[in-house]
Amino acid sequence: MSGAARLRAAIAGAAILAIGMGFGRFAFTAIYPHMLKEGVLSLRDGSLAASANYAGYLLGAILAMRARAHGAHRLCLWSVAGTALCLGVLALPMPVWFIVTVRGVAGVFSALAMVAASLWLLEQRRQARGAPLLYAGVGAGIAVSAELLVLASYLGWHSAGMWLLLAGVTALAGLAAAPAIAAGGQAGPDAPPAHASAPALAPVAPWPLVLIYGLAGLGYIVTATYLPVLVGAALPNLNSAHVWAVFGLGAAPSCFLWHRLHERLGTRRALRLNLLLQALGVALPVLAPSAAGYLLSAILVGGTFVGTVTIAMPAAQRAAGKAGANMMAIMTIVYGVGQIIGPVLAGSLYAQSHSFNSALLAAAGALLLAIAVSLRL
Repeated sequence: MSGAARLRAAIAGAAILAIGMGFGRFAFTAIYPHMLKEGVLSLRDGSLAASANYAGYLLGAILAMRARAHGAHRLCLWSVAGTALCLGVLALPMPVWFIVTVRGVAGVFSALAMVAASLWLLEQRRQARGAPLLYAGVGAGIAVSAELLVLASYLGWHSAGMWLLLAGVTALAGLAAAPAIAAGGQAGPDAPPAHASAPALAPVAPWPLVLIYGLAGLGYIVTATYLPVLVGAALPNLNSAHVWAVFGLGAAPSCFLWHRLHERLGTRRALRLNLLLQALGVALPVLAPSAAGYLLSAILVGGTFVGTVTIAMPAAQRAAGKAGANMMAIMTIVYGVGQIIGPVLAGSLYAQSHSFNSALLAAAGALLLAIAVSLRL
């Protein structure tokens, strides 16, 4: 298989994650402040919608337990269609309970996108070296959707128009990626990179890796859910979607950095460095509540959370034989559990203190605990 064909396959997989994760999942974070301002949702309603989305993500991961590589291309296409439909439906006037329900369904399709795109590229297409470009799709989707929302806000659009815009762009991106995805088939495996050392590619203990991944899901999600709200409250003259775009712009290229560090340092050391920087980024709004602090938080958390995926998912693929299970689906499930706990914990702590500081510190603590667990890898 030619290098150009491999690149096209990785870009197509990245498009699936940009749609399912960047648009279908995380665009809500940037629209949320607009929905608050318009009275469509309250802070409590938004937390419920976020938790429903993460519960849907968990359900989608459980459903994906039965997914196999040979059918992953079809699952990719279903995830795109479902995501576009959910985004379009949110443009309609509806009661809060229905918004929460739709966000839950969107979470199902996000998880299917994550598992299906990973299975399609890493196993069906057998292109492990395409992992950084694949997972860069998440950050690219966050950044593009955020700037589309900035443009819509500048044009004076309400949240309904923003949802419709995202649905339209999702449909176009899905149509562009569909021919490469639908081709299916199996490619020849990647040759191992010349600079990769044996320790860097050595398999790790599967179940500590699963626990670390669950703690990472809890650790980043408070920032990923509430950062624009925090910025909007502290810096009302700054369009919070720009900060969210910085989050995505930090995520996209970071996949290549963490992939290279993974090869150079090995899974254990790369994960520890990743989680340490992520914990610092999560805690920064508490330690330095300023424009610089929020921006650096967006860069650090954005630049590490998809890096965790880039390190952990290929490591899980290598550990699958030892575990005797669909490790990609299991990893997605525990990540989903962590993401459900995060907003619930944040909402509870906010009700007591009327501040997100304690929730951010608790999330940073979860990441530090993950570092401690990494000693058992």
